[in-house]
Amino acid sequence: MSTFLKVLLVLLVILVIALIVLYFVGKRLQKKQAAQQEQMEAAKQTVSMLIIDKKMLPIKQSGLPQMVIDQTPKLMRRSKLPIVKAKVGPKIMTLVADSKAYELIPVKKEVKAVVSGIYIMDVKGIRGPLEAPPKKLKFWARQKARFSRKNAE
Repeated sequence: MSTFLKVLLVLLVILVIALIVLYFVGKRLQKKQAAQQEQMEAAKQTVSMLIIDKKMLPIKQSGLPQMVIDQTPKLMRRSKLPIVKAKVGPKIMTLVADSKAYELIPVKKEVKAVVSGIYIMDVKGIRGPLEAPPKKLKFWARQKARFSRKNAE
């Protein structure tokens, strides 16, 4: 048996073992996520709030309580979170939004939000439906649209 085939066989065995490990780890994480989702659904409540500001910020600069920052996994501490500052009743609170809800949140407007702890799960408009703002086109998409407009003329 040549050395090339031996190396290929070893790599194949390592790849199969890695896939099996990833399968079981993924299955366990999926169960954990389902349990967390159930807890969030049980604790959710609808709150009326005035949105002051929304930004994508690293968790250290977000203004969240130190206990929340300490509980986040090490890998998540560098990533940016959708942070929303809102006036809920007489209090100004810093909340974390779901990525789907973050796009719909209007700034300086009042909304009804489904909140679980400090996590905004869903947003509904008080005075009419909410619409997501149109996404910005990337450079090549803008050039393509411009070129097609000129050809149409």
